[in-house]
Amino acid sequence: MTTTSPQGRTELLRADGSPVRVLVVDDELSITELLSMALRYEGWQIRSAGDGAGALQTAREFRPDAVVLDMMLPDMDGLAVLGRLRRELPDVPVLFLTAKDAIEDRIAGLTAGGDDYVTKPFSLEEVVARLRGLIRRSGAADRRSESVLVVGDLALDEDSHEVSRAGANIHLTATEFELLRFLMRNPRRVLSKAQILDRVWSYDFGGQANVVELYISYLRRKIDAGREPMIHTRRGAGYLIKPAAS
Repeated sequence: MTTTSPQGRTELLRADGSPVRVLVVDDELSITELLSMALRYEGWQIRSAGDGAGALQTAREFRPDAVVLDMMLPDMDGLAVLGRLRRELPDVPVLFLTAKDAIEDRIAGLTAGGDDYVTKPFSLEEVVARLRGLIRRSGAADRRSESVLVVGDLALDEDSHEVSRAGANIHLTATEFELLRFLMRNPRRVLSKAQILDRVWSYDFGGQANVVELYISYLRRKIDAGREPMIHTRRGAGYLIKPAAS
């Protein structure tokens, strides 16, 4: 099931309407705290553990819908934890965190039954996006409902790719849609050009960051033309979207 929070972000829910549960396992406290904060912002229930034994015990009690699992733990490695975890929760999706970038380590994790991996250092948004995909595919969340982002009188349907403002349909290109979706998932938050490039274009344009300015101008013509503006520039900082002033 999906709903839209008052802040405008789309929340995944269990089929019974309760929050999705995620277990975060890493022996670095700073990482577990950072991930837990980001995932709670999604509206999910979070538990954490700093070693393999704690992870297994918490999993038994918490019954998570997904697990974020570090490959290197102080008492056992992530593959061993995964093997024991699978005996009790055979269908729970697992996202590996690894400091190793060698292809054999990725293959080992996926071959052992891991569903996906992220290499440290990672972006929080990437972890959230990958978890959302895993949770949806696992069936832990009800996928029958529409995923609609709403900011003010602007609505974006993530399933049908329809966009409307005050009931009037707005046609966007694929890139414009991804840019607007990123802005609407982070309402009232200033997003830098670097963040936008990384999320929408997936790589650094280097000196060509003006592509962001160009596509922001395209969006403004379609979203804000003849209306109170919703897309704003913070000079030297970036861009944000927020409900139009009444």
